[in-house]
Amino acid sequence: MQALGWLGTLAYLVGYLLLSVGKISASGKLYHLLNIAGAIGLIFNALFFVDYPNIVVNVVWMAIAIFAIYRRTRGRT
Repeated sequence: MQALGWLGTLAYLVGYLLLSVGKISASGKLYHLLNIAGAIGLIFNALFFVDYPNIVVNVVWMAIAIFAIYRRTRGRT
């Protein structure tokens, strides 16, 4: 389970790094997909350790990213 937590952490950090250096946009799909991947990894890790605050924040973080992708996709049709 810790491996998923580390992969989630890596996804969050890569997304933030790419955003910070201007390689991706905050409204771009890749940024949100990295946030979803990060949230999933950290949710599984938090479930293993029964860390409810971490579970909640990552579920909300993932929901925001999914909503952003939905709005972005809906806006293009």
